[in-house]
Amino acid sequence: MACRIALVSCVKQKRTSAAPARDLYVSDLFRGLRRYAEARADAWYILSAEHGLLHPDQVVAPYERTLNNMRKPERLAWASRVQRRLLEVLPASAEVILLAGARYRENLEPFLRGKGYEVSVPLEGMALGKQLQYLKEIAR
Repeated sequence: MACRIALVSCVKQKRTSAAPARDLYVSDLFRGLRRYAEARADAWYILSAEHGLLHPDQVVAPYERTLNNMRKPERLAWASRVQRRLLEVLPASAEVILLAGARYRENLEPFLRGKGYEVSVPLEGMALGKQLQYLKEIAR
């Protein structure tokens, strides 16, 4: 069986002081995505608009950056940085679970598929309310 790696996007709502990345983001959405990742993946990472790819134990300070406000060249530079890190951390036969919005996936999903990774996007096409409801249901 292939190793499953989840990639969870950052969110706006954060603690007010530095914390391990797994605890920095405090929204209901992030908590649900984290539970999903911890339950269904062998390892997980956070896609941070500020820091690129974060290990959940990495301590970081709060920040106010999002890919949604970046211009295309900035998003491409961010994706390139994350792609390099993914190649360092992903096992060759990993299944990748993308738990991230369209802006975070736009340059990562095609890259991962092109490198031969099996990629799933379980929340694709769901509005935020539906995502929260789905994550709450599967947590039971």
